[in-house]
Amino acid sequence: MTIITDTHALTALCDTLSKEAYITVDTEFLRDRTYYPKLCLIQVAPPHGSPAAIDPLAKGIDLSAFWALMANEDVLKIFHAARQDMEIFYYEMKSLPRPIFDTQVAAMVCGYGEQIGYHNLVSDICNTVLDKGPQFTDWSRRPLSDKQLRYALDDVTYLRDAYLYLNETLEKTGRTDWVKQEMDVLTSPETYQNNPADSWERIKVRSQKPRVYCVLQAVAAWRETEAQRRNVPRNRVIRDDALADMAIHPPSSVADLKKVRNMPPDISQSAQGEALLKAIAEANESPKSQCPVPQKKEKMPQELKPVLEMLKMLLRIKSAESDVAAKLIASSSDLQELAMRDDADIAALKGWRYEVFGKDALDLKHGRIALGLDNGHIQASRLDD
Repeated sequence: MTIITDTHALTALCDTLSKEAYITVDTEFLRDRTYYPKLCLIQVAPPHGSPAAIDPLAKGIDLSAFWALMANEDVLKIFHAARQDMEIFYYEMKSLPRPIFDTQVAAMVCGYGEQIGYHNLVSDICNTVLDKGPQFTDWSRRPLSDKQLRYALDDVTYLRDAYLYLNETLEKTGRTDWVKQEMDVLTSPETYQNNPADSWERIKVRSQKPRVYCVLQAVAAWRETEAQRRNVPRNRVIRDDALADMAIHPPSSVADLKKVRNMPPDISQSAQGEALLKAIAEANESPKSQCPVPQKKEKMPQELKPVLEMLKMLLRIKSAESDVAAKLIASSSDLQELAMRDDADIAALKGWRYEVFGKDALDLKHGRIALGLDNGHIQASRLDD
């Protein structure tokens, strides 16, 4: 087992890996005490040969060579469940690895159901049972044990075989481009950008008054910015219920701020409190036309409920026929939108999803497809067949 702890060795490793057609990549991280995930270990492996672990916490190590490798578009980077890894790299690199291949997404296209875990995928493809023991250990503590390193390196060792099997399956079924479309989403910076001005949307407030949401947006944006600056979880700054209380009953003085439920004393009695009060005052003075409006989920008319149930059944049929996870084809909200309008701006009516499900879903709505029983099995049949 190899662990890289200095810049010279890392540069040599990355130079070697940059000549490969693909590499497998994984990370170990912590984020329970920070806003941004703390990168604790990086694992990489070439198509053949030994994997290596890179210690980003090693004193004096410069990860520039690794970031350059991640940005090298001549080398395909293989991940499993890539989103969290990509979020880490976006924060560290200020850009994203390209191109990538996510074996979890590929597995969903190849008949492995919804979001199969790495250990189960390896068990099925490689006929190998991996040790899950060190999965939830503290990866920031040093030195790492041999058991931890073995666990971490297994995550990129067997990933090679999983990739080769899934990639071959995709090529045989003509679905390589399906996965590529999903990778375009994972490699888009917009997927990982967190705009403080939008953070109010995750906080529940019962009010119809525009001014309440104007204040809520201001205090939530202040908290998000402060959490990013201090690199601590949002609720370590101020809890959601305190933000909601301030939105409904905006404090105008330090004395008022101290009365807010669950308001941390270190904020109410400091310059941070003054900054928070200033943000609230500015929100109160802004025109109502600039206040954000919460998006109300359109209520489905009662008469469309049977349509929704038929679309759900059609999705199950198409998922089984194509051997693609239903969740990947269409979400519950997609189906509701589709039940209400033919021109819904949803993924199910675009790209490969349209060919697998969307086109037939529209035909079902307009009576060109019927659902029925055939030898005890529900099937979709075209009425003009």
